[in-house]
Amino acid sequence: MSAVSGQEDAWLNGYRILPQKINMVEEIMTSEYNIKSALWESPAGGHGGDIYRNSVDCDFSINLNPLGMPDAVREALKKSMERWERYPDPLCQQLTEAIAQKYQIRAETILCGNGAADLIFTAVLADCPRKALIPVPAFAEYEQALRATGCEICYYKKREATGFQLEEDFLDLLNEDIDMVFLCSPDNPTGKLIDRSMLWKILARCETYGIRMVLDECFIDFAENATTASILADTKRWRTLFILRSLTKMHAIPGIRIGYAVTSDMEFLEKMEQSRQPWSVSIPAQVAGMASLKEGMRVKRTCDFTNRERIWMENELNKLGITHYPSDANFILMRSGINLYEKLKKQKILIRDCSNYKGLGEGYYRVCMRQRGDNQKLIDALGEILYAGQGEF
Repeated sequence: MSAVSGQEDAWLNGYRILPQKINMVEEIMTSEYNIKSALWESPAGGHGGDIYRNSVDCDFSINLNPLGMPDAVREALKKSMERWERYPDPLCQQLTEAIAQKYQIRAETILCGNGAADLIFTAVLADCPRKALIPVPAFAEYEQALRATGCEICYYKKREATGFQLEEDFLDLLNEDIDMVFLCSPDNPTGKLIDRSMLWKILARCETYGIRMVLDECFIDFAENATTASILADTKRWRTLFILRSLTKMHAIPGIRIGYAVTSDMEFLEKMEQSRQPWSVSIPAQVAGMASLKEGMRVKRTCDFTNRERIWMENELNKLGITHYPSDANFILMRSGINLYEKLKKQKILIRDCSNYKGLGEGYYRVCMRQRGDNQKLIDALGEILYAGQGEF
């Protein structure tokens, strides 16, 4: 990507840029370069799951179902192979209707996408907010999508002393200057749910000032009280509410990108449709999504399993004296003065280095829940690191 400035006309990828827009384009390009540089230089490559550049036996850096892909999803994918020679349904009609039936919402309020990240970028592109608010630490894609459109971003730094929870003073930042706000519940990387009463207070402010509230619920199925914690049903009541869901986390199919969004703002959904690529959701993704929606009992079993393992893990971390924070999801955020990422990587154990999360910095790490044998291996490795250093975490 290149642009030529300092002249009457400038060009970007073959398109003429008006002189008054040159500074804005250069600012966006600089932001994009800085973001890419930061992601490339991050120990985790910007995300977890970087098994392609690391020799890994146990990957604790990705927050997936430790029970793996459901057999029914695997079989559905195999049976669908003969259909891969066709174009997928661009409207994802069958999948959309299946989601609507499962959650008792209107099909026309649902938009499926190539994973939640695809929907984040499409939503920002369709809305073109001038100024957005992000509580940090937060998932990097929110900021990346906003910067790609030249949006001004302001941040609310959640306090470690309160477990990185949103506090009442957050509401004061929701005013007529803000066009969009990003929230995550359970939060990534802390795993904490946002209290429903707080969500309703935020929604009331968003309705008053016309702020698009993007609520990421991609990890909601791992929460013990997922049904009561989610406000998916409230999309019928609040027009500014835009909820993101993922089917890849709970069903361990991140290689098959599939997610969906729900909102009662039909005009906004139409803008998103016009802003996206056609056929963005493949046939395998639609098939896997439909099969995964039938796995209700397995979701409950997974939730029970990961909650038990999280409690066990928290107790073991307490014994080792490792600082960690309360979580409602299938992962834990912890802090250490030791470079755990590099030391564990030497033992072929991969964890999520959270140093590239705005609002955290060096010394913060995230680990997901796996099977007990793997979890014990992690605890044993942490113990060895502690005793080898003869110090404290």
